[in-house]
Amino acid sequence: MARTRDLSQLTSRVPPPVMKAPNPVYGSQGTTIFAVMSSLAVEAGAINLGQGFPDDEGPDDIRAAAARAITDGPNQYPPMMGVPELRQAVAAHAKRFYGMNLDWQSQVLITSGATEALAASLSALLKPGDEAILIEPFFDTYLPVIEAAGATARCVALHPPQWRLDHGELAAAFSDKTKLILVNTPHNPLGRVFGEADLAAIADACIRHDAIALCDEVYEHMVFDGLSHEPLMARLGMEDRVVRIQSAGKIFSLTGWKVGFVTGSADLISLISKAHQNLVFTTPPGLQLGVAYGLGKDESFFTGQAADLASRRDILKAGLETAGFSISPCEGTYFLTADIRPVAPDEPDDRFCRRITTEAKVAAVPISAFYAPGSPARTDHFIRFCFCKQPSVLEEACERLSHYLG
Repeated sequence: MARTRDLSQLTSRVPPPVMKAPNPVYGSQGTTIFAVMSSLAVEAGAINLGQGFPDDEGPDDIRAAAARAITDGPNQYPPMMGVPELRQAVAAHAKRFYGMNLDWQSQVLITSGATEALAASLSALLKPGDEAILIEPFFDTYLPVIEAAGATARCVALHPPQWRLDHGELAAAFSDKTKLILVNTPHNPLGRVFGEADLAAIADACIRHDAIALCDEVYEHMVFDGLSHEPLMARLGMEDRVVRIQSAGKIFSLTGWKVGFVTGSADLISLISKAHQNLVFTTPPGLQLGVAYGLGKDESFFTGQAADLASRRDILKAGLETAGFSISPCEGTYFLTADIRPVAPDEPDDRFCRRITTEAKVAAVPISAFYAPGSPARTDHFIRFCFCKQPSVLEEACERLSHYLG
């Protein structure tokens, strides 16, 4: 008993632990704007047009295929690169839609969503001293992963309200330090689809500076108004210097599944797979098999989905214009960008988003959250609405905004 008391007294005098400094990139990072606005929407009982997720459960037959695979097995570790059925399906998809010839065994990697694909790719490709070019505004995951790898981001702005890319500014951003450029088309948050001239300018700069293009193409099948998506990898001279990222969650409206694909040259995929195996190692086999089934669906599924989303875009666009907003062109994705100056000329976008969430009961996200800190190109009068919701939900949201801003 005496020894126990002595030990207790000794323990009581030991100071509490003080955590040493964490990784400064993640230690200083706040909660993502999507989580913040979604939480506020729940508290306020608002229609959530902020975070980009559909309000249905995805195709019945794809979910049934995954359920059968889970019931029948296997349910143990699948191959680190992904199950053969899905890797073959990804290669077949690239051939069917874009005429690309990929070796499924050496050029296809399955990841736990596109976010993990981005983290694995950036971690594997970048080292301290490298520079990576971002086209801003950009998806908020990009910058912290680049900085955590010890690299530096250089930004090139898209110019509102058409959100055009200045090719002279793009060329000037490249240097001998440029390791890669991150290209997001169709573009989140703006809904831009980079056309022939943009892709040619990007490809030319990559070739001249021996840089890699990391292409976030998760919205590839959500392109409207007769436009088409062209993978940068399909361009002559780019097949060995592009890493392409796709998302089953976006293609099939199954965002919770977190199944992504990475394709590229055998050397690049081999390198990225080393980072992947140390991040998550693998992805649930039943979900992979369900996605493999989905990629084999008739082409009408993919075109029909785009047509349906275009009709929902038009519902939201008309309603927001009636409410008083000015709307930027939306060529793809499921996001619509609105200029708030006609209805709130002096109010910052983040404050306006919070106000309409709590008072009008409709949530959106501020575009200013998609810029690098201190960016001279940062705007504070555009907000993003998501239209991958039921038409009745979009109509109700527009009615609420019209009544509120009335």
